[in-house]
Amino acid sequence: MAKKIKVTKVKSAINRTKRQKLTLEALGLKKIGQVVEHDATPNILGMVRKVEHLVSVEEA
Repeated sequence: MAKKIKVTKVKSAINRTKRQKLTLEALGLKKIGQVVEHDATPNILGMVRKVEHLVSVEEA
């Protein structure tokens, strides 16, 4: 079974690049405080790394 991670949006996407906004949207994050759960695949971890200053991550 794949490891799971919980990703929480903690900062606003205002004044961020379009690419960062699209990455947050692709992760399923719209509002501050929203939490989504994903498998810890290389694709998801790469997306999280690109917006790590806007989100917090913990193992589920």
